[in-house]
Amino acid sequence: MQHKELSDLSELVKLRQELHKYPDLSGQESETAARIVKHLQNYNPDKIYTQLGGTGVAAVFYGEKPDGPTILFRAELDALPIVETNEDLNYRSVREGTSHKCGHDGHMAILTALGSLLHQKRSASGKVILLYQPAEETGAGAWAVLQDSRFETGLKPDYVFALHNIPGKPMHQVIVREDVFAPASTGMIVELHGKSSHAAEPENGLNPGLAMAEIIVAFNEIISNKEQFQDLALLTVIHARLGEVAFGTNPGFATVMATLRSYQPTDMQRLKELTQQCVQQIAANYKLTYNISFIEDFPATVNHSDQVQSIRKAAANLELDVQEAVQPFRWSEDFGHFTARYKGAFFGLGSGTQQPQLHHADYDFPDELIPTGAAMFYGIIQQILNK
Repeated sequence: MQHKELSDLSELVKLRQELHKYPDLSGQESETAARIVKHLQNYNPDKIYTQLGGTGVAAVFYGEKPDGPTILFRAELDALPIVETNEDLNYRSVREGTSHKCGHDGHMAILTALGSLLHQKRSASGKVILLYQPAEETGAGAWAVLQDSRFETGLKPDYVFALHNIPGKPMHQVIVREDVFAPASTGMIVELHGKSSHAAEPENGLNPGLAMAEIIVAFNEIISNKEQFQDLALLTVIHARLGEVAFGTNPGFATVMATLRSYQPTDMQRLKELTQQCVQQIAANYKLTYNISFIEDFPATVNHSDQVQSIRKAAANLELDVQEAVQPFRWSEDFGHFTARYKGAFFGLGSGTQQPQLHHADYDFPDELIPTGAAMFYGIIQQILNK
């Protein structure tokens, strides 16, 4: 698996653990980006872009011949608002309530390791971009990077690739899937407005509590009717709030929040239409006004067949086990913004059958995946740029 080519593996492991110790939340990754830029200097990239889409970083490595395609590989800068419970780690997060529980620290180390390999041996042609993207966890980062004018003028790839470690799968196993790899998802916020009054005079107010309860029940009925959707569709009510904690007040406002998720874009549109119709009808029944908004919008990550084949070939050359995913994964990934615009693919890398799951408080990225991920990315370069 080309472990021997990573002559500075111990330094890359130190980098990963340093990134783990000092995590940054989405949109606030300035310190993480600075650590990455400092380490990348060891590999003499031809150009480094900073503050892409906010805090993003891109390092460019030209091939031996300038002509040829441009390949972009992406990792994520951000951590999660989760309290870490790994008491035994000597690199445990020092930032209270913030930790790398999705493995983005490991993904950054993998991408930086690819820089090490390119420093030793450039591609035969074209150029390679290492993109460290902000705010993946909120779905805002990929879109922000793509809106940065420097992306289209100075980076603009022909092919895009990314990976994600997958707990529960055998260590180093490569998981691929053509078409949809991860679903679309969005956060829905419903705000109901009535009229507050004294709790002793509820008849003088307009309490939205019953409407809030009916909306939650109706949302569950919508998603239980599977026949109206083409494929997997999910609706999860994640928060509900009625007024403030004040026993003397009859509340005049309520909020319901839900996550909508689907494999197919048409099902997402159907989910949005049905839920909005539901809110409109119930609010009218109770003479309430309402507002609906959507946040953290993730498109479906759709893989292109030829690029999936490049991943398969790279894995075969490294003698890695390849698993074809029968169904898309249920978590969302904003890399779909890239595959919607450029040819590319997203793949999984098994991080161990005993590994705690993603976003669990005791998760920690296994450092033995760093050379494997870097070798996979380098193998993809060989498939496309070193022909």
